[in-house]
Amino acid sequence: MSVTSSEKRAHRTPSLLVAAIPAVTLIVLLGGGYIAASLPVEPLLIASAVVAGIVAMTLGYTWDEIIGAIAEKIAKTMPAVLILIVVGALIGTWMAGGTIPMLIYYGLKIINPQFLALIALVVTAIVSLCTGTSWGSAGTIGVAFMGVAVGMDANLPMVAGAIVAGAYFGDKLSPLSDTTNIASLATGVNLFTHIRHLMWTTVPAFLTSAVVYLIFGLQSSGGTVPEKVGTILSTLDSAFNWNLLLLVPVLVVLVGSVMKMPTVPVMLVSCATAMFNAVVFQGVSFSNSVVASVNGFKVDMVGKSGFQADSVIEDVTRLLERGGMNSMMSVLLICFCAIAFAGTVSVSGSLDVLISSLLAPVKSTFALIASTIVTGLAVIGITSNGQVSLLIPGEMLRGEYIKRGLHPKNLSRTIEDAATVWEPILPWTSAGAYMAGTLGVATLAYMPWAISNWIAILFALVWGATGIGIAKLTPEEQEALEAEA
Repeated sequence: MSVTSSEKRAHRTPSLLVAAIPAVTLIVLLGGGYIAASLPVEPLLIASAVVAGIVAMTLGYTWDEIIGAIAEKIAKTMPAVLILIVVGALIGTWMAGGTIPMLIYYGLKIINPQFLALIALVVTAIVSLCTGTSWGSAGTIGVAFMGVAVGMDANLPMVAGAIVAGAYFGDKLSPLSDTTNIASLATGVNLFTHIRHLMWTTVPAFLTSAVVYLIFGLQSSGGTVPEKVGTILSTLDSAFNWNLLLLVPVLVVLVGSVMKMPTVPVMLVSCATAMFNAVVFQGVSFSNSVVASVNGFKVDMVGKSGFQADSVIEDVTRLLERGGMNSMMSVLLICFCAIAFAGTVSVSGSLDVLISSLLAPVKSTFALIASTIVTGLAVIGITSNGQVSLLIPGEMLRGEYIKRGLHPKNLSRTIEDAATVWEPILPWTSAGAYMAGTLGVATLAYMPWAISNWIAILFALVWGATGIGIAKLTPEEQEALEAEA
C-alpha cells in the first residue's frame, strides 16, 4: 500500500516508554485475564492489538497503514497456516488408516516393568512423534504407564517425569505438532529445517534422560503389567488389521523431509496413502476416510468385522478420536490474533525501539541465545500459554538474529527450548495442571525427573558459547532476509 510523503513526515518515532505500552498491556491482560480470570486468550490479544493501534495512531500512522501491516504479516504466514490445516487432515487419516494405532500397539507391547521409566520415555516419545500431541500421549499411554508404576510400587514422580519428557520430546520433533508448526511460523523457518535444527538440543537432552532412567531401572526389581494395558492392546488388535504397508504414510513424510521437498504436497500424498490404507485394509468407507480428514477419526468408523465400537473403553476412545482439519481452527485463531498484535506493534516502530533497548547490552551470540531463553521463560511464566510464548518472542527477535548474521532457525529452536517444554513443568500453567491431574503426581514432584524438559536450555547455552550447532547466514541469505523483513 502506498503512503504519501506527507504521511511519512507525520510519523514519529516512539520513545522507550511509549514503545513499551503495547508490550506491558499484553503482559497485564494475559497475566491477569488468562491466568487469574481464566478468560480466553483471543480477545485479550485483540484488546492488546487495539491498544497498540491507538499508540500507532498517536504517532501519526493511519488505519490503512495498520491494517496493511497486519495483512502483510498474515500473507507471509499463509504457507505455515496451510501446513497446520494439512496436519489436522494427516492425523485424522493416519488414525483411520491404522498407522498411528499400529505404532501405539507395538510400542505398548515392549513394556518391561524393570525399565519402566526408560520405556515410558521412549514409547510416549514415539506416540507424540506420530500423533503430534503431548497431551494426548500423556493422557492415554502415559496413564497406562502410571498404572504399571502403581502396580509395581515404582517411583511415581520418576515415571511421571519420564512420560512428560517423552511426550514433549516427540511433540517437538513431530511435523504434526501445533507448537512445532507455530515456532516455524513465528520465525519464518521451513518446518523440516526447524525440526532438523531442534535435534542439536533435543537429542542430547533425550539421551541424558535415558541414561538417568536406565541407571535407576537397573536398581529396580521389576513388577507386573496391569490389566488396563492388556485391554488397550486387545481393543486395538480387534479394531485394526496390521501390516507393514500401514507405515508407508510415515515413510512418505520422512522421505519428503530428507529430500527437502515442499511440505504441503508431501503431507497431502501421505494423507492420500493413509486414506487408501483405511479403505483397503481397515474397512473404513471412503466417505468416512474423507470425513476423518476434516472432522477427525471416530471409533465408530472402524469397519473390521466383529468390532463393537460401543464396548471400547474411554482410554482407547481418548487415544484414537482426534485429528481433522477442524481440530486446528482454535490454534489458527490464536495465531491470527497474535499476528494482529504483532503487525500493529511493528508498523509504529515500537517493536524496533523496544528490542533495540533490550538487546543494546547484548554483544555476543551466547548473550543473544541467553537473552532469548530469558525472554521465552518470562513469557511462558507470565502468560502460561505455549502458543503465545512462541509467537511473541519469535516475532520480536527474528530481525535481531538476521541483523547479526544468524539463521532464524537458531531462534526457532531456542524459543522451543525455553517455552514449549517448560510449560508442563510449571505448576500454574494449563499444561502443568493437566499433566499433574492426568498422571496423579504433583507438577513440582515430577519436575526434577522431566529431565529433557529443563536441561535442553543448558545445551542451548553450551552451543551458543562454543558456536557448535549455531547456523550462520551467508551474506546473500542475510541480504535476502533483511529485504524480506
